[in-house]
Amino acid sequence: MKRYASGFTLIEIAIVLVIIGLLLGGVLKGQELITGARVRNLISQQDGIKAAFFGFQDRFRALPGDYASASTNINNVSLNGNGNGRIESAAAAPAFAHEEILAWNHLTSAGFLNGSFTTASGDALATDANNPKNPYSVYIQIIYDAVYGTGPMPAKHNLKTGSQVPVEIIAEVDRKIDDGLPYAGGFQYSIYVPNGGTALTPAQCVNTGTPATWNIGGGNTNCGGASLF
Repeated sequence: MKRYASGFTLIEIAIVLVIIGLLLGGVLKGQELITGARVRNLISQQDGIKAAFFGFQDRFRALPGDYASASTNINNVSLNGNGNGRIESAAAAPAFAHEEILAWNHLTSAGFLNGSFTTASGDALATDANNPKNPYSVYIQIIYDAVYGTGPMPAKHNLKTGSQVPVEIIAEVDRKIDDGLPYAGGFQYSIYVPNGGTALTPAQCVNTGTPATWNIGGGNTNCGGASLF
């Protein structure tokens, strides 16, 4: 008797390929949804804080953290800034030195941001009690400095996203709210790293060139940006 080799028919192979395609499509679509949610989360946080910043400025004619009469005009605030129009990390006495930390106390106590951040007279570093975090559990910062772009840049008020943001996420945020370029526009790359963080290497997040672009192909998971005011 003759014996015939058995195997898959073309129909069975086609069915298997269709199933594999559906599974891969589902995985990719799920990853796309996760990435989109993280991008929206970062943008929402940036927009909310910027709105709070300008709302505070409009109401009190002063900047959060820098407000020299905050303890008199805002409940649950005991520390003041020096009122020089800049949110600084080394404000002159008798103001509280770290106005970038005090800003969160002023914003939340005045009702412009949700939460309740408190600032003690000895605070010099960001903590969970005095400073919010980005979606990657890293402290963010609002300050007047030049830690953004290619450096050194003109000092401006800016809102740092904090580090530990994947490069593809920070690049997509830039594309959605600005020009998509790390060294141009109102949203730029920043090497800012809060206390306890891992230092950033520009080459891992940004490609050299004219103009420079985000190094999405590098896949780095420790990048950050800054919204300029």
